[in-house]
Amino acid sequence: MTALKALRSPWLVDDFPEALAIKVELMPWLFPLHMIAGGLVLLLIPLTIFAQRSPRWHRPLGRVTAAVVLIAGLTAFPVALIAPVTRVSAWGFAAQGAVWLVLLGIGLRNVWLRRLHAHRAAMLLMAATATGAIFFRVYLALWAIFGDLRHYEAFYAADAWIAWSLPLAATAIFLKRTGAGPLDHR
Repeated sequence: MTALKALRSPWLVDDFPEALAIKVELMPWLFPLHMIAGGLVLLLIPLTIFAQRSPRWHRPLGRVTAAVVLIAGLTAFPVALIAPVTRVSAWGFAAQGAVWLVLLGIGLRNVWLRRLHAHRAAMLLMAATATGAIFFRVYLALWAIFGDLRHYEAFYAADAWIAWSLPLAATAIFLKRTGAGPLDHR
C-alpha cells in the first residue's frame, strides 16, 4: 500500500500536509521523482528477492532495482534537507539515503567479485533500510491516533531515525547470527 500511495502521491498534491506541499512547491520535479522511484523500489525489491533462485529473472530485475534505488537514494538528499520538518528529521532521512546507497554499493561490488553470500546480505540490509518508508508511515499513523500533538515534531524527528534503523539493526543481527554478514567472503 505504501508503494502504491507513493506512486499516486505526486499527482494528488492537494491532499499533502503543509510540510510536504512546501517540498512539492520548492522541488516540482525532484520531489515527485523521489516519490515515484521510492514507490517503485518498494515493489521491485520483493520481486528481485523472490526471483533470486532464477538468474534469468533475478539479474535483469536486480539491474532495474539498482538503477531505481540509485535514483531514489540520490533524490533523498535534497528532499530530506530542503524545508525539513526538523533538522534532526532531515538528517535522519539523509542518513537513510546514505546508508541505502552505501549498501547498494557494497552489494554491487560483492556481486561483481562473485561473493554471492555477501551480496545477498548487503541487499537484504538495503531492503531492510527501504522498509523505513513503510514503518515511518505506520509509526506516524499510530502517533496520530495515540500521540500528543504538542510533541509531534519531536516524534517526527525520532521516527525519521527509528523507522529505518530498527529494521536495519534487526536484519544485521539476524545475518550476524546466521554467519551471513555483508563482509563475509564465502
